[in-house]
Amino acid sequence: SPGRTRHINASRRACLVARFGFIYAQERFDAETLLRTYISDVEMVQRIIYTAAVESFYAAKMAYWKFKIHVKEALSLSHSGPESLEDTVLDYIVCHKDEYDVHASVKEVIRSMNINPKISFPPEIDFIVLSTLIQELCCLAFSMQTLIPPLDVAFGIDGELFNETKYYRSPDSDFTAAFVAYHVWPALVEDGVVIVKGEVVTKR
Repeated sequence: SPGRTRHINASRRACLVARFGFIYAQERFDAETLLRTYISDVEMVQRIIYTAAVESFYAAKMAYWKFKIHVKEALSLSHSGPESLEDTVLDYIVCHKDEYDVHASVKEVIRSMNINPKISFPPEIDFIVLSTLIQELCCLAFSMQTLIPPLDVAFGIDGELFNETKYYRSPDSDFTAAFVAYHVWPALVEDGVVIVKGEVVTKR
């Protein structure tokens, strides 16, 4: 029934939003601790993790789009209702998320990070050390695409005007500065509205 479907969607949404918060609070911190054994520059460490988060969402969204097309083509041959084909496809994906090839997405994220001019690693190590965090983020982002409406991370650029409805300032920020120097964690949005604030560093 529509009411039950809405309730299930709301329940899944709450769990996924909570998971996003846990990754920010714990797994991001663990990844930062790990990277700081290799890189002394805190800003670079935080830029790397932010990039990993944004790229993970992008890779998972692309994978979801391709997976959805594949499922739709397969189910359209036998679909007869009473649910719409779109709803049937969504139900299938929710029940078969384990068919998502998350390892392919992780490889895609690492490939994108390797060619990103804003971040760099010492030559003796590789972004693969962040595989656990990236995999968690990709799985989360993939699941968030199955919500109605889907959840996504907000687009952010260095130098943007600080927006207190979108971000928290990091403790080491200049709290009088009006512009974002760099991003620590992306905001989570639903239909363009921020539902979980991100974190940035503001400097003059």
